[in-house]
Amino acid sequence: MRIWHGLLIALGLGVAGGLYITAPAPLDAGFASDHTADTEAGALVFAAAGCASCHTAPDGASEGPQVLAGGHAFASDFGTFYAPNISPDPASGIGAWDLPTFARAVTKGVSPDGAHYYPAFPYASYQNMTDADVADLFAYMQTLPASAQPNQPHDVGFPFNIRRGLGLWKVAFMPDGYVTPAPDDPVLARGRYLAEGLAHCAECHTPRNAVGALLTDQWMAGAPNPSGKGRVPNITPAALDWSESDLIEYFTSGFTPDYDSAGGEMVEVIENLSQLPEADRAALAAYVAALPPIPSP
Repeated sequence: MRIWHGLLIALGLGVAGGLYITAPAPLDAGFASDHTADTEAGALVFAAAGCASCHTAPDGASEGPQVLAGGHAFASDFGTFYAPNISPDPASGIGAWDLPTFARAVTKGVSPDGAHYYPAFPYASYQNMTDADVADLFAYMQTLPASAQPNQPHDVGFPFNIRRGLGLWKVAFMPDGYVTPAPDDPVLARGRYLAEGLAHCAECHTPRNAVGALLTDQWMAGAPNPSGKGRVPNITPAALDWSESDLIEYFTSGFTPDYDSAGGEMVEVIENLSQLPEADRAALAAYVAALPPIPSP
């Protein structure tokens, strides 16, 4: 009897420990409390983060303010994920959210009802965003048109449909901040912030393990295209010999040193980056040029 009693206690402690470990992370108290939101700055954050690329409806208008009605399908080895409506609509979108709710979603990957978001939402990169940029982004997004387009549920099977398990994934595999060391050069520091934070370059350019976590020892060394067609290129100096000026031009116009032009998803990435100040494109170029050379896997 004592053996069973002890086993039940151990099981209970194990369950309690598991629930504690996988619990959604809270937001820091006083988040952005001393910052006055700036919608113009938020528009630049919006461009750098590529929000419209994923959340504008597939049949949305190409001109005018973006309608973030969602609907884009993203196929993966774990199922198909659908970008949600993040317009200011209070029912279908995020119009009923406040800043802390938005910030917890973006930087912690936690929904308003306390569930873990799937890392198809690149919060592993967005966790590096400053409080001010998150607040500015939220303020800007409130100025965009609302859409009542309903959200489409993800098509994800067992066991990946158990959201609580994502808490363990975050503990085991989510990088704790930046991957590359902090540089002394402020230009490189800005480039690291853009590449590893707002622009989330590694989400496409770094290979993943069997459970979808980024292989940080192969940082930016290229990866299979999630669509199943070809590969996302290696952008370390082991494979990319472009100068910083070449990179700046590419981030501005989409033209390569070989007189080719960007294709696929990079077309929208270039459209986003071209809206940033030239100093930001130069900082991003400096970061890419300074990456450790890693051969393609």
